[in-house]
Amino acid sequence: MCSIIGYCGPVADLEAFQRGFGRTRSRGPDDSRVVPAGEGLLGFHRLAIMGLTPEGMQPFELEGSWAVCNGEIYGFEKLKRELEEKGYTFRSGSDCEILLPLYREYGVEMFAMLDAEFACILYDGQTGEFIAARDPIGIRPLYYGYDSAGTILFASEPKNLLGLTERMMPFPPGHYYKDGRFVRYRDIARVDRFCYDGLEEVCRNIREKLVAGVEKRLVSDAKVGFLLSGGLDSSLVCAIAARQSKTPIKTFAIGMDTDAIDLKYARQVADYIGSDHTEVIITREDVLSSLERVVELLGTYDITTIRASMGMYLLCRAIHEQTDIRVLLTGEISDELFGYKYTDFAPSPRAFQEEAEKRLRELHMYDVLRADRCISVNSLEARVPFGDLDFVEYVMAIDPKRKVNTYGKGKYLLRKAFEGGWLPESILWREKAAFSDAVGHSLVDDLKEYAEGRYTDGEFERLRQKYDHARPFTRESLLYREIFEKFYPGQSGMVADFWMPNRSWAGCDVDDPSARVLANYGESGV
Repeated sequence: MCSIIGYCGPVADLEAFQRGFGRTRSRGPDDSRVVPAGEGLLGFHRLAIMGLTPEGMQPFELEGSWAVCNGEIYGFEKLKRELEEKGYTFRSGSDCEILLPLYREYGVEMFAMLDAEFACILYDGQTGEFIAARDPIGIRPLYYGYDSAGTILFASEPKNLLGLTERMMPFPPGHYYKDGRFVRYRDIARVDRFCYDGLEEVCRNIREKLVAGVEKRLVSDAKVGFLLSGGLDSSLVCAIAARQSKTPIKTFAIGMDTDAIDLKYARQVADYIGSDHTEVIITREDVLSSLERVVELLGTYDITTIRASMGMYLLCRAIHEQTDIRVLLTGEISDELFGYKYTDFAPSPRAFQEEAEKRLRELHMYDVLRADRCISVNSLEARVPFGDLDFVEYVMAIDPKRKVNTYGKGKYLLRKAFEGGWLPESILWREKAAFSDAVGHSLVDDLKEYAEGRYTDGEFERLRQKYDHARPFTRESLLYREIFEKFYPGQSGMVADFWMPNRSWAGCDVDDPSARVLANYGESGV
């Protein structure tokens, strides 16, 4: 990961700017640089992944124009060759160096051309204006706000903007900012025409597109590792990577010391694919002592996100402290595409599809945010194969009647696509368990018990009434909100609401986001 910031006009408080930018130094510990861009400033903290030489340091410059980008541009070599044929020269092996020449050739149309996970800020030296953009899913973070003079600022994380702007908001995914407006260049969730391929063809396309999505994310000049929970999604990513690697891949799993569920399954997968596997064991004390730190680094009060982040943060911290790995592949985004435990209750294929669209558009505030922050705060980079744009576009367009769970097994299409020795059958067809629950039911239980002991009935009711937006509805949600407000006072609008099952569906009107409370949880937690 890297960290970027852009002050798009005269800087009102240089000290506050420098202080704010310094808060995300861990995203890019290798080098830092701030340059004047017109009347404003562009800044970059570097985590060297592609083009490890000093020439790959940003901001990049082209005839008075400047660019900073936190991103990975897949297949950039082809674009680079085409630009070289047009007369452009390049100093580094960095994928992001192509952005300014692309902008010079294609303007804002360039953003729709990118197969990338990215957030970028450009300064056009010819017009004196700033342009910013973010990838269609929002895998790379970007936030914005306005100073007291109305000047817009962009930054990788909201903590960069504290003290510089009164209100901080996430930059909308799939948009670019130009001429004072946010313009959508791609809506990855919208389906213009559904695909009615047969089952065999659907499964073949799912397999081939996911394999391609993993392969392109293995390209790195820095060392790559894999988060392996033992669930379907991360296990598939690891299995695909293991087939592509000439040496054993490095996999990492985490579990509670008392009741870890997923560790045994992760070990089975690691043995099957022949990975170099590491287990990290955590305790109740590890979880509770890290709670404030996790809420601060996330910038959220959402229950699901915080619970799932506890294990992920502690695992990534161990990887950072004990290895020289710089890049981690993860299994996020599969649930939103293929369904989760609660989507078994979808009343119709159309409702399933509408829910998938909603979740995909909001994902940047929840699971994608979790993966980014837990990994980047430990000076690592996240890559998300299930977020591959070609893969997402295809799965979203599959006939919803094929995606709803009429098979007696969730994610049937994805499982069916990888029959034939990719994983042990027991893993391929294993029931889904939420990551936070699978690290150990005690992780969630310990957090809930800790919160229950913090407030009396009267205190809970009085304190929750302070909040009009996303009002806490359990003691646990109140605890998280109180910690959030300590670090981001009055900024709850950065998150839409709580990531919960669709309460309007029968069987989903619950007060806990854990799948454990759903009637169809079954053997997920064993």
